[in-house]
Amino acid sequence: MQLNKLPLSDTQSFSSFFLDYIQQKDTLKSFYNRFPIVENFKAQLADKSDSFTSAHRKTLVDTLFKQYKNLEVSESVKKNISSLSSTKTFTITTGHQLNIFTGPLYFIYKIVTVINACKELKKVYPEYEFVPVYWMASEDHDYEEIKYFRLYGQKYVWQTDQKGAVGRFSPKAIESLIKEIPGEIKFFKDAYLKNNSLSASVRQYVNALFSQEGLLVVDADDRDLKMNFRAVIENDLFDHSAKQLVDSSTSQLETLGYHPQVHAREINFFYLEEGLRSRIEKKGDEFIVVDTSLRFSKDQIIKMIHEEPEKFSPNVMLRPLYQETILPNLAYVGGPAEVIYWLQFKSMFDHFKVPFPLLMPRNFALVMDGPALRKFKKTKLHLVDIFKEKNSLCTDWVHQNTTHDLSLESAKATLAQTFVELKARAVDIDSTLEKLVSAESKKTANSLEKIERKLLKAEKRLHADKLRQIETLKDSLFPGGSPQERIDNFLNFYQQDPQFIQKLIDSFDPFDFRFNVLSYND
Repeated sequence: MQLNKLPLSDTQSFSSFFLDYIQQKDTLKSFYNRFPIVENFKAQLADKSDSFTSAHRKTLVDTLFKQYKNLEVSESVKKNISSLSSTKTFTITTGHQLNIFTGPLYFIYKIVTVINACKELKKVYPEYEFVPVYWMASEDHDYEEIKYFRLYGQKYVWQTDQKGAVGRFSPKAIESLIKEIPGEIKFFKDAYLKNNSLSASVRQYVNALFSQEGLLVVDADDRDLKMNFRAVIENDLFDHSAKQLVDSSTSQLETLGYHPQVHAREINFFYLEEGLRSRIEKKGDEFIVVDTSLRFSKDQIIKMIHEEPEKFSPNVMLRPLYQETILPNLAYVGGPAEVIYWLQFKSMFDHFKVPFPLLMPRNFALVMDGPALRKFKKTKLHLVDIFKEKNSLCTDWVHQNTTHDLSLESAKATLAQTFVELKARAVDIDSTLEKLVSAESKKTANSLEKIERKLLKAEKRLHADKLRQIETLKDSLFPGGSPQERIDNFLNFYQQDPQFIQKLIDSFDPFDFRFNVLSYND
């Protein structure tokens, strides 16, 4: 597999907010602790060592062994779980929703990034152990976002009327969908049909794909883990520190011209039980669960926090803090949207005395199979060209490959100057003629524009075959106009090449923040 790289800015796929972070602009430096370069992990190791207790480590290890007890695991996984007891072991974490069949390609890219980051850090800091972690968003209730995936251009949808946290859904109804999917998917079939919850199913198939790399899957929907988060739950319900601090950071970012994506609520927890995940709000002297008849007094809610913390599920604002509270984590690997919304949270982390992790962008990539690569070579495009909007791509290609002069810019300039002179002469004779000359000037300019468009259209007809190849290539790499990594499933490549994931591991550099273009040999 051949690898080429492009600056992220050349892909026209990222916001200026995210690119400013990547380029370490001074305007954003106060919103994070350290930029994710290998040398900066030395200080991060010291910070996390000082703050993460042995008691927290024991809870984490016990929880992981409990969650993995019914799963056949590799020696690497067993070793990594046990090693978390040591004060010399730390994690690199990524998180994602429980999309069926892994969802889009970038789910795989996230995990490959954390695996490779741990390997690189081990080379530089051999006295420490670094464990890759996938944090399941098992408490999310966004069923609509996880219920489908696309394979070979077809959309497959899981239909269920279950409610509440998706990690608690029964996956049995996926059986009918499994029968429709082409190719070998035994590890998915086993995972979905042999488990009683979606989170257990996801753990099993992720383990099947990555256990040899020692990847750990964490399900934070757990009573014991939330026992270590009770102080934050109580603070959020009664003191609302998170809202005050995040609102302040959000305001500062807006003043700098950025557009933050998430906004804090006064209470940033959901009430969680079987079939229900709904927001908690304060109404008068009571705490209510939105869209239900559930209501609690102050004393009842305090009792619940201390005795049943598993009933409190953090929203997008507090999930990062929860993660960093229960893991000995050094860095979080996320996509562009995740990285920039974490920038709103540093002051909140500081308040709760939890080290703010290094924010690592995941690896970004596009994969060309053999047919796509052949089309790319035939069209003689440059890599940067394929990121252009389809019409602009075709138009630019025609201008670069025509033997004719399709531009009327010189004629436009000449006529514009002629009308300037005509207007001066006309006004000198009669000032009322100015509008007439201006109108005729506009009409002539429009005519030239029309002629220019006709010339381009005629030239495109002469290159119709080549332009069809370009459009087909563009559609295959950007299905529906969106980046391949956000639409296609990894099975598109894995079913033809069982070494696909290993090739990604061999190709990606987690600390090289450029766009990867991978191509199979023609």
